[in-house]
Order: sequence, then structure tokens, then C-alpha cells
Amino acid sequence: MLELNGEETALVEKIKAYLNECSPEETVLVNQRFRCLAALGEAVSQYPSIRESNKLRGIQRDEGHLLSTLCSFASPTHLLHIPARVAAARSYQVAKFQAFSLLYILLRDKKEFYQPLRKVMLTVIHTLMAEEVYFSCLDDPDFSQIVKINLAYDLISLWDSGNDPRAVQHLSALDALWSARDAAPPPCFGTMNASSELMRVTMDMDEGWQEFIIARVSIDETRWALEEFLFGLSYEEITSIRLKLAEQGENAVGRQEIDSYLGGKPAYGIIDSTDCRSIYDFYVDRRDTARFRKRTSAPGPHRTLEEIYLKYRIAQE
Repeated sequence: MLELNGEETALVEKIKAYLNECSPEETVLVNQRFRCLAALGEAVSQYPSIRESNKLRGIQRDEGHLLSTLCSFASPTHLLHIPARVAAARSYQVAKFQAFSLLYILLRDKKEFYQPLRKVMLTVIHTLMAEEVYFSCLDDPDFSQIVKINLAYDLISLWDSGNDPRAVQHLSALDALWSARDAAPPPCFGTMNASSELMRVTMDMDEGWQEFIIARVSIDETRWALEEFLFGLSYEEITSIRLKLAEQGENAVGRQEIDSYLGGKPAYGIIDSTDCRSIYDFYVDRRDTARFRKRTSAPGPHRTLEEIYLKYRIAQE
């Protein structure tokens, strides 16, 4: 059954007890929201496990059939190929995010609840990201069929139980990457080479990230995707600013000048670190732009930094 884990349940109960003392009417709203979430989890669990075997009109459908299907189609076409339980489970993840987001809004000024609530919401976001990276890996010719089968199996585990060892291992890396970006000072732009921003982020990351930087930062796509992530600008915008700096004989650009250099607001918008949804929005914007470049063979990164990083980590296993 899809439900909150022990740590999440304890957090919700602690928050309910606090709200019950200082704001009973808000406790009613919270109780209602989490009852709905529990009911949705129970409803999703009524669908048969995707590991179960059944026969329909002479066609055997089981885990092996799903593995084969996952390895045979491109990621953009996966929606109508996945079992109903999977699509419903994704809805549960969104509802879970919204429920904890409600708590976050109600208690954003209470420091003791800030980080635990943010952790739950980021886990949901990174779970959705990891699922998309799995699909991208299944469509990547650089991965062997054996690796793809293992990834498809992990994806099935994620869908069936809500987690898998590989996802748990790599989600912590995404959490650390975003935490380091959030903790670093805003980008100073300057010469637009991202060296200072990269240094500040790298100082807060583990050895796995440092190994990744040493191994991949000299590769154009990785460097371009990293610059997008650090500056919050698209590859096209960064290239345009650099060209204008060269044309005008300038060595640096200030933060307040970015909009005038671009002739408007940046394509990716402002990332509000207090709203976890903006993290996912920023990822989706970069992902969709990267896919467009790939389809049209345009210059620039064809994958996001998160995708490149997770694929690197998976390939090292």
C-alpha cells in the first residue's frame, strides 16, 4: 500500500500536535488533506502489482513482458505504455507533495519544521526526476542492453514499492547538488566563465561529485549544462551575452545588466529557493529545451546537468 514512511508520519503527527494548540482550524484542514492522501494511496494500491502475471486474450503479461516493453520504446512515448497503477502512483506523488507543501506554507516561520518538510518535498521532486532519467537511459545507445534491463528492473521496483536502492543512492546526490547551489551566493556573472560558482558549489559536494567534475567538465555538453544550472540562463542566452561582451570590448557584465543584454527577462525565469516547485520547473524548462536542441541538432546541451550527472554515476557502478 502507498503510504507515508515512519519518519514522514512522525513529522506529520508532530506538526498536527503543534497546530492543534496554536491554530485548531488549520489542524482541521491538515487532517482533511492527509485523509485524502491516505485514501488515494489505498485506491492506488487496489490496482494489481505490476509484478503480477496475468493472461489477456492469449497474451502473457508479467514482469518480463514489461521489462521488454520498457526497453523497446523511446522515453517521450512511454505514457500510454505504462500500467495504470504506475500513472496513479505518480498522481499520489504529486498529491503527497501538495500535502506537505500545505504544511510548509503554514509553518515556514518555524525553523524546527523547515528542513524536515523541505526534505520530503525535495525527495518527491527528485523521485520524479530520477524516473525521467531512467527513461532517458533506456533510450540511450551508450548503455548496453544488460544495463538497460537492470535499469528497467529498478524502474519497476520504484513503481511497485515507491523506492529502490539505486534511486535512494542517487537521490541523495541530487539533494546535495541543489543544497550546495542554494547555499552558494547568487551568481556574479562577471566574465561568464562560471569558475567561481563551480568552485563554491564543489566545495560543498562529496568525492563523487568531484570525480564527476574532473572526468566530465572538459566535455562541452557537461560544461554547457553546468553553466545553465549555475547561471540560471539558457545556453543560447549565455552565448549571446558573451558575444555582446566581445563586441563591446567589455570584460564583465553585472547582475543588473543581464536583462538589458538579453532584451528581456531570462528564458528560465527566477528560481525561488523557498518554493521547491521552482526547482522542478527549472529542471523541466532545461529538459524541454535540451530535447528541442537534440531533435533539431542545434548546438548546446542535449541533456540537463542532473541527467548527465546521474547517468555518469550509473555508468560507474
